Amino acid sequence: MAGRSDRLGVELAGWVPPARPGGDALEGRLVRLERLEADAHAADLHRAFSGDDALWDYMPYGPFSSAAAYHRWAKETASGEDPAFYAIRRLDTGHASGVASFLRIQPEAGSVEVGHICLSRELQKGAAATEAMFLMMEWAFAAGYRRYEWKCNALNLASRRAAQRLGFSFEGVFRNHMVVKGRNRDTAWFSVIDSEWPALREAFAAWLSPANFDAAGRQRERLSDLTRLVRAGDDPALHGY
Repeated sequence: MAGRSDRLGVELAGWVPPARPGGDALEGRLVRLERLEADAHAADLHRAFSGDDALWDYMPYGPFSSAAAYHRWAKETASGEDPAFYAIRRLDTGHASGVASFLRIQPEAGSVEVGHICLSRELQKGAAATEAMFLMMEWAFAAGYRRYEWKCNALNLASRRAAQRLGFSFEGVFRNHMVVKGRNRDTAWFSVIDSEWPALREAFAAWLSPANFDAAGRQRERLSDLTRLVRAGDDPALHGY
């Protein structure tokens, strides 16, 4: 695809903008991602999120005081095309236990972001949540996107650790980037680009393999170790991770 490189940048010969996310589900061995529908998913998701208000600390919305309030939010949010929300359903339990979305969808630039990630406690442990992130990344690069972004509040070290573990490269911090719930937000930026995806996909495949887990479900090899060779830049806030 790439042509000559000069002072104007690499020419993308034959570049065709990819399609926007559609309504198809994304299914793996552990989870199924379904386009979020309030009537189909809201009750299950509110049950999974209930009692854990800290999940919403860095979100621009929440926590939700009732199932009805969450249903209203899901109904209003799920109707849009950007963000394109997905409910994450665990295949072993059949329950929707988390959400994530594609957003800032820019086919003309070949760029898309993953965000609005909210994972219940029952989804955070084990391989299911990682497989959900892998399925979304795999869809984006298979569709032809060139750049896959992750952004978070710079104070959200858990999100910054997750991005690095998943193979995203740190790109810097935008200062005074947003106002969220009346507070300043500096934003940490991360990305994966298409040239990194083949090696990163191999790292995910190796980590998600059943052979990587013992009889108690403990990982034999850490994903962060597998993605370290792919990441173009590590987050300085996470030295030693």
